[in-house]
Amino acid sequence: MRRIFGVVALVLGAFLLMAAALGQFWAPSHAERTPLDVHTTTRLTGTAQKLDPTSGQVQDLQVKASNVTKSDTHKSDGDVVSFVTTSCLVIDKDNVPDCVAANDPQNRLISASSDVFASNRHTAEAVDNAKFTTSKAVPHVGLTNKWPFDAQRKTYQYWDGTLVKAVPATYAATETVGGLRTYRYDVDVQPTDAEVVQGVKGKYSTQQSIWIEPRTGAIIKQTQKQVRTQANGDPLLNLDITYTSATIKAAADQASSKISGLRLVTQILPIAGLVGGVVLVVLGLFLLLGAHRRGAHVS
Repeated sequence: MRRIFGVVALVLGAFLLMAAALGQFWAPSHAERTPLDVHTTTRLTGTAQKLDPTSGQVQDLQVKASNVTKSDTHKSDGDVVSFVTTSCLVIDKDNVPDCVAANDPQNRLISASSDVFASNRHTAEAVDNAKFTTSKAVPHVGLTNKWPFDAQRKTYQYWDGTLVKAVPATYAATETVGGLRTYRYDVDVQPTDAEVVQGVKGKYSTQQSIWIEPRTGAIIKQTQKQVRTQANGDPLLNLDITYTSATIKAAADQASSKISGLRLVTQILPIAGLVGGVVLVVLGLFLLLGAHRRGAHVS
């Protein structure tokens, strides 16, 4: 019986040691990947001063924005994930939905757009390859909808769709948001020539703050101030928006769940497997050697 228990202990111990090795060396590279089933909605709210083209007057408005991001599993693979994001900015009145049609009777639509891009599942860097997007997609560079796993306190290149290029997002502070420790990165784009409305050239500037949970690279909160003017300096849009409290909570909850999963796979299981494996191997050897000695003594 001692021999049987010894063999069982050795087998279980070897299994736990192998599991510990996998958790230490194999799991991180596979667990630290953007999933292929992303479907998120972020909502922002704030104010805007917008030029009314019919009256030529600048209106003070309450506004809200939404961004719906979906992964395209058919175009994604083990290393790259493809995304489609639709964005909408509307005047917040009369229980307006996240988006309205261009012919909305109350003219509540300010802007609507879509974006197709792909990114590396670990580094979150944009991947410029039509295989993962479309032949008409604008080539992206830098980070777009998240930061890399284990984000660092440094400057990253962050995609700006208006300028159609990446701009610096500089680490500014470590702050608590939604109960999580986050890194805040600031973007500061001074007035720059850009297409401020489709087919219209003018000046564009933006100041953004983006709060990142560093272990997962998830965006927990974001604020944006944006100014668009005509080439002669006349105002078109002055926007000031931030994540809603519900969006911040949802992002924090999702990041917390991901952190727990990563900790289980990359920390708890390797340690538990190593300790349990060593104990069982030692126990198995003790039982087998004891059984062998007893058999030799009997003979």
